[in-house]
Amino acid sequence: MVDNSRYSSPIGVCVLVQRDDGALLLLERAGTGYADGSLSTPGGHVEQGESFVEAAVREVREEVDVLVEPHMLRFAHVMHQRDADAQARVIVFFEALHWSGEPTNREPELCAGLHWAKPDTLPSMVIPCVADAITMAQAGQPFSLRGW
Repeated sequence: MVDNSRYSSPIGVCVLVQRDDGALLLLERAGTGYADGSLSTPGGHVEQGESFVEAAVREVREEVDVLVEPHMLRFAHVMHQRDADAQARVIVFFEALHWSGEPTNREPELCAGLHWAKPDTLPSMVIPCVADAITMAQAGQPFSLRGW
């Protein structure tokens, strides 16, 4: 019998795709219904039967046509976030310091463009929880709570 009283939360992954000069790849959200016009990293939800790493590799490939080998991902941060509407989620952030391909917008219906930004001078349009996680990852802080 399934215990429906147990806590469950959506799980997302975000990938900090970093160039040799330290700049991070950001996507301008559009047509998603959440934070459109804001910037975020490549990423999305973990699908049933998928590991965090498999989801990160898949999302980067689907969204920006960049190939990241699973062993080239490095854990950067995990955030347990609660939105203003009390929806909670867990977001696992990975760094991709080595990758191949030329970043390309593969989802123009969901992304208005690709941008590069240095982690210490992020544009104000970066989704606040993503900006916070990037800052904490850069400082070596592996975990945060946001909105609790």
